[in-house]
Parts: sequence; C-alpha cells; structure tokens
Amino acid sequence: MIARIVLAASFVLASTALADTPPAPKAQSIAKGVWVIPGGMLPNRQPDGNTIIFDAPQGLIVMDTGRHTWHRAAILDFAKAEKKPIAAIVNSHWHLDHVSGNPDIRAAYPKLKVYASNAIDDALTGFLKKSAADAQPYLDSGKLPPDTAEDVRNDIATYKNGQALRPDVVIVKSSTRDIAGKKLAINLAANAATDGDVWVYDPATKIAASGDLITLPAPFLDTACPAGWSKAMGEIEKTAFTKIIPGHGAPMTRAQFGTYRKAFDDFIACAASPRDEKECAADWTKAVSALPGAGPDAKAQGMAVYYVKDVLRAHNGKSAECKI
Repeated sequence: MIARIVLAASFVLASTALADTPPAPKAQSIAKGVWVIPGGMLPNRQPDGNTIIFDAPQGLIVMDTGRHTWHRAAILDFAKAEKKPIAAIVNSHWHLDHVSGNPDIRAAYPKLKVYASNAIDDALTGFLKKSAADAQPYLDSGKLPPDTAEDVRNDIATYKNGQALRPDVVIVKSSTRDIAGKKLAINLAANAATDGDVWVYDPATKIAASGDLITLPAPFLDTACPAGWSKAMGEIEKTAFTKIIPGHGAPMTRAQFGTYRKAFDDFIACAASPRDEKECAADWTKAVSALPGAGPDAKAQGMAVYYVKDVLRAHNGKSAECKI
C-alpha cells in the first residue's frame, strides 16, 4: 500500500540505478483444481498478495491479482499453460497489492467478471487519494531507490485509473454463488481488514482463502477495525475447511489457523493494555514463529511495534480508516 511507501521514504538514500525486475513466481498446487501464486515482500518493494486460482467448468477463477507486472504475468502465463480462459476475478479487498493486476487481466480476457465489495468506492476518495498525494513529494525528490520509485509511480497510476478497479458484481452479503459453473461460498466481512473483505470457501476441496484476514509476518492493520477482523475469523472457523490460504503467507492447516487467531486476539488485547509496544510485538512474534511464512523475527517485531504504536494506540485501538 502507498502508505507504507511514505513511512519508509524518509530514511532511504538516493540512487540512479535501474529498477530490478524479479522473475515471475510459479503457481503451486494446493489441491485438485486449486493453485496459489505466492506473493512476496522484496527489498525496497511494496508487497504482492497471494493469488489463488480455482479451476471451474467455464474457465479459471482468480482471487486477487497482485501489484507488480511480474505477478500478473505469472497469472496470465498460468492461464495460457492450462489453455483455459480467466472467467472471473474475486478481489478479497481493495489494497493495491491485491487489485492492481485487474486491468491487464481484464484486457486479456474482456468477458471476465470481477466480484468484490464496494469498499473501494470510499478508498478511492479517501485512503488511496491521500496516500497518492503524500507519496508524490517523495517521488519528486529523486531520493527514492529505483525499485521504490517505480512502485510509487505505478501505484499512483493505478489509483488514477481507479475506475478500472471497481467490480462488475458487488458482494453485499455472504452467499453461495455459481461462478463460471463452480459453486463457491463468497463471504463478506464488514469492517475487518477493510470496510468490506471478501473471503472464499470451496466446499469441493475444503479450501478456504482469507485475503488479508490472515497476514504474516504481522497483521496488516493499516485500514483495519480489529473487532470486525476478529469476528470474521470466528466466521471462518465455522466452515469445514481443512486448509486456508492467507492474503500474505503460506497455506495453513486448521490448527495453524487457530494459532494465528489466538495470537491476533492476544496482540490486539496487548495493544489495548499499558504494556510496552515492544513487549506486545515480542509476544506476537513468539506466538506465530512456528507458522509457515512467519518470516524473520526482526521483520515481524518491527512491523508489530509499528502497528501497536502508530496505528492502534494512535487511533483508540483501531486504524484511522475504521468507521465504527
């Protein structure tokens, strides 16, 4: 998200080198007819969220499309290799590391439909607009590393083309839908990681995909209402999933999800207590250290401290974007 570019920009050094283009990530089979294209967090780069692909009778259903060109290339290359069209996109939420690939994928498959909540409408006039304005001076300074500068330019361009990110089908409630001939439970969580988060459950494979209702190495609380987030995880737990794919991080078992859920609730409770933010972050880091995709302890610690001090405690236990 652009907001995290602004946070980092104050201490980066000038550079005239060309931006690097990493190789495209590879799709990994999770179950029969379900794949994940893993996101990532590269140095001096903004993140890409995970992409989940479901095989359907009428084509492929793609959940989230990443931020960078190499990530969307991996999605398009996978569809070509499978010799199947992309029939639908499901966006878990509007953060740019999950929706920026939408326009290019739609250009390749003009008949596809995008399913998402309408939370992006407020984001385009609020959070994303402000983030783009805040990021522009850092870009104009010429002091950003080339990789970061490229991300800032692309994020601003994505925001300016925001109409292309709006869904064709607005998810207003949880229900089972037939998408491209496949039945999926498409669930809406209000006031969670964003104003409207969509998570998916596939009863055929017992795979769930949470979007940013699960993120590692820390919960990404930039636009979050923690109470709604915790409630959404309770709804996820009621499903019969055997494996769940986070918005960031590796797939988890039910038991691992339970570990994450408890760690999240404990983290939010600690942030609301008088304890030092470093202690809250250390507890979080220890609690999730055995989970797949937890990453280096130092990164988890640093992100957790930031979210306690600069997000939760700065805004009465929630993000500045939380409307409840």
